[in-house]
Amino acid sequence: MTKKQLEMKLQQLKPFEGRNPRLEQYPTPAGIAADLLWEAYGAGDIEGKAVADLGCGNGVFCIGAALLGAERTVGVDADERAVKVASENAKSLSLDIDFVPIDVSAFAGSFDTTVQNPPFGAQLRHADRAFIEKAIEISPVAYSLHNEVTLDFVTKMAEALGASCILVKRYKFEIPYAFEFHRKTKGVVSVVLLKFQR
Repeated sequence: MTKKQLEMKLQQLKPFEGRNPRLEQYPTPAGIAADLLWEAYGAGDIEGKAVADLGCGNGVFCIGAALLGAERTVGVDADERAVKVASENAKSLSLDIDFVPIDVSAFAGSFDTTVQNPPFGAQLRHADRAFIEKAIEISPVAYSLHNEVTLDFVTKMAEALGASCILVKRYKFEIPYAFEFHRKTKGVVSVVLLKFQR
């Protein structure tokens, strides 16, 4: 499968509607999701590996990881409605993925790789903290998207948890109008892809 083919598959996934603004449930654009997964795949962190997707939403990362040959994938989300949509998306592609409706901080397991797009902390300050802690706890390698303005904070936090933090790429992340408090039809956020390594 090429990166373009992966992106096209991810674009076809059913979106998760009725998102909760407090949880910052913004969908990861298929192009960014495919690019993140391709980076992890190229580094040998997907194929044949156990992969966790924290805050899985509609399942874009865990489904993409399964399509790229992950041996086992698990999607975790506190919102049971998101888990239902993710499960339906996986079934539509005949993929065997486990989905766990639980808060990230309460999730336990051991994985080779974690992939995630945690909340940026716009609604709840440091909302990404639990995701960073859990990713480093459950896997030696994690690929994580963060608002670029938090780069220093995230780097220091990862290092305090015993992991290196490598800046892999930068993206322009489009956030469409989704909630009543939004003033524009879409916003653009500068986002960084970070690789945590224990």
